[in-house]
Amino acid sequence: MIKAKHHKTIFISDVHLGTRGCQAEMLLDFLRHNDADKIYLVGDIFDGWRMKKAFYWPQTHNDIVQKLLRKARKGTEIIYIPGNHDEMLRGFLGTHFGGIEVRDRDIHISADGTKYLVIHGDQFDMVVMGAKWLAHAGDWAYDFLLWFNGWFNRVRRLWGGQYWSLSKWAKLRVKQAVNFIGDFEDALATEAKKSRVDGVICGHIHHAALHDLNGVRYVNTGDWVESCTAIFEDENGKLHLVDWADEMRLRNLRLLAASVPQQTDTKNEQTAA
Repeated sequence: MIKAKHHKTIFISDVHLGTRGCQAEMLLDFLRHNDADKIYLVGDIFDGWRMKKAFYWPQTHNDIVQKLLRKARKGTEIIYIPGNHDEMLRGFLGTHFGGIEVRDRDIHISADGTKYLVIHGDQFDMVVMGAKWLAHAGDWAYDFLLWFNGWFNRVRRLWGGQYWSLSKWAKLRVKQAVNFIGDFEDALATEAKKSRVDGVICGHIHHAALHDLNGVRYVNTGDWVESCTAIFEDENGKLHLVDWADEMRLRNLRLLAASVPQQTDTKNEQTAA
């Protein structure tokens, strides 16, 4: 039985349940190995845009929902802050679903007293707010890249390779995308100052980050499509960025290393006999 590591707070976003790009198996593994007093679901947990066009809901996606509901039943406080892909939930603010509360935004006070604005962030993306048709067109192109990324990783695994995000690598080498990330971070840092808090925790752009910016702490949870990242708050109030794909890779290497001496000892015993 897996013994889960306990945290004060966990922040995850951009899971995009209902799409083929969702790394559901990795997220399930993450949820099995980690518990918290509070979990923030920081938007785009399911993808209403994609599901309107083509319904896709495998068992692993249902398992994630059931896992979260089970944590809520066991006492974990879970707050769901909708994003643009699951914006229909913004019509249910203040509602509880199986112990999960829907809020538009929230102020989280960490164990050390630091105040964070928790918000998805699409409100500060002018492409989404000002030209939704362009956002949907970009979503189609992005979905195609993720589809290609899935096949790319299947081929890598055939040769013994671990998960690697081709789409993330490509995005960080396109100048316009890098500039957009910078502008987005500046906008969220400005909103944090207006809200009179010490930092902001958001998602939306699928780019994990944890750094100081313009006098505030900027934190982006990343996603579970490209990065497979989350944010932990420990008992002292310190925030940590975790790359779960890397965690799984290191775990597999440790298991492999632990099995090698046993195999060697068995061969030695056979030789001595």
